[in-house]
Amino acid sequence: MTSTPSDPAPTGDFDAVVVGAGFSGLYALYRLRGFGFRTRVFEAANGVGGTWHWNRYPGARSDAPSTDYSYSFDDALQQEWDWSEFYPSQPELLEYLNHVADRFDLRPDIQLETRVTAATFDETTDLWTVTTDTGESVTARFLVLGTGNLSVPRDADFEGLDSFEGELLQTSSWPQTPVDLTGKRVGVIGTGSSGVQVVPSVMDAAAHTKVFQRTPPFAARGANRKITPEERAELRARYPEYRAHARTHAPGIDNNPGDKKTTDVTPEEMQREYEERWAVGGHSVTVAYTDVMVSEEANETLADFLRARIPEVVKDPKTAELLTPRGYPVGARRVVLEIGYYDAFNRDDVELVDVRTTPITRITPKGVLVGDEEHELDALILATGFDAMTGAVLKIDIRGLGGQTIQEKWAAGPVSYLGVSTAGFPNLLFIAGPGSPSVLTNVVVAIEQSTEWITQLMADAVADGVTRIDVDAESERQWVEHVNEVAAATLFMQGDSWYIGANVPGKPRVFMPYAGGVPAYIERTDAVRAEGYPGFLLTKGSDELASTGSAS
Repeated sequence: MTSTPSDPAPTGDFDAVVVGAGFSGLYALYRLRGFGFRTRVFEAANGVGGTWHWNRYPGARSDAPSTDYSYSFDDALQQEWDWSEFYPSQPELLEYLNHVADRFDLRPDIQLETRVTAATFDETTDLWTVTTDTGESVTARFLVLGTGNLSVPRDADFEGLDSFEGELLQTSSWPQTPVDLTGKRVGVIGTGSSGVQVVPSVMDAAAHTKVFQRTPPFAARGANRKITPEERAELRARYPEYRAHARTHAPGIDNNPGDKKTTDVTPEEMQREYEERWAVGGHSVTVAYTDVMVSEEANETLADFLRARIPEVVKDPKTAELLTPRGYPVGARRVVLEIGYYDAFNRDDVELVDVRTTPITRITPKGVLVGDEEHELDALILATGFDAMTGAVLKIDIRGLGGQTIQEKWAAGPVSYLGVSTAGFPNLLFIAGPGSPSVLTNVVVAIEQSTEWITQLMADAVADGVTRIDVDAESERQWVEHVNEVAAATLFMQGDSWYIGANVPGKPRVFMPYAGGVPAYIERTDAVRAEGYPGFLLTKGSDELASTGSAS
């Protein structure tokens, strides 16, 4: 459908304001332009790229294959872009997103170095007033948040951090100017995905690297490699089929999921299957059997296999044991891709410091105090993660019906209908928001699907004269209940992960993404659109339309 807004009165400065110019914001702008919406994108950074603009630390890369971690909406774009590596690096991803911005001439509608600080819904005009840190205010019918799920760094709460006299760096907001760590004593706090990537990438320059680890992660073998011209040609010949097939799998990637339970095979067959998938590399090993995320016994078979790989690489038994994850299921915390991380600890100039047994006391002017021992450093890298999924939204003073703030609405954790919108905040739409598959999937698939769905909703509604899109509170409650039921049937809740906000002190412990997978989510959202958007309250002028059959 190519609906065009009918300019309902009163109109705002724009039909839509989009916040963020990463994967989400760029595609939202492209789609909204196609529907004829006057659109402005506000981006806080001085360039496009979102998380790949900010996360410039050495070793940063996607843990999804480049052929999947890229747009599928334009076949010419797919055909013309050459990915060099199987897992794309940050510089290549940023180059790609800049290419997209230029190829589709998106920059004229993107305002850089402008952070949205507030947004207030006017109940008399059904318009949002959006305010930025430059003092500018604009009005728009729709406010679309493409702020990203991993875009706000978690505040490091170590006592004495401001006193550190060396170079203080954060992976999630790495300087754009070169960082020279040559000959320096470098400390890295955090061993999630960013920490695991940065350590092998800084150790060669550093005189000595100390890794401060609280919780060791489960890791899959990265097995990164260059993509051959033959592989590119073969994929280009079947890109549409490849993309469509990927969306039939729960994570939005064809990582060769198995169709048997661990109880269907012998221990010898299971070991052989795990070993074959390990040799190939990537997250395929985590989906070898269908019961791994629903059965503790099945999960432990994978956990034991992954644990056994560590001493095969790490020569010192004590260090290998410290690197071994225990006490939570595989997948309950993000499974990282390991590319040279374990081997780093075979070097004399790389040291693992256990801060679970003896926590960090404070940061000192000279380094990190662990218990009574001071580790002197010239540079300290914080790889302490993100205020995931809700952090960027809650940083904006968003006020809906009756002046209610989004902080008040989400005080006990985020609630939404379909991960798209939240009741009481009309015309506010989330791209891959809480309650959608988002971070449990190939996030680019989640972004494309979400963006296509919400922009179609907007176009359908406006073409029908609708000025207000809100959510029925009971439908929202039922969706949240469904999201919780699906998560409760898995092992995802059994780890203190950022999936449930456990990494941020004081954040409500709520499982935020939808664990039902991409196909189930697409089926549900497609059905909602086909049935006329049940669960949404669509208002035409002053007359509230029925919540079914109200838009075409």
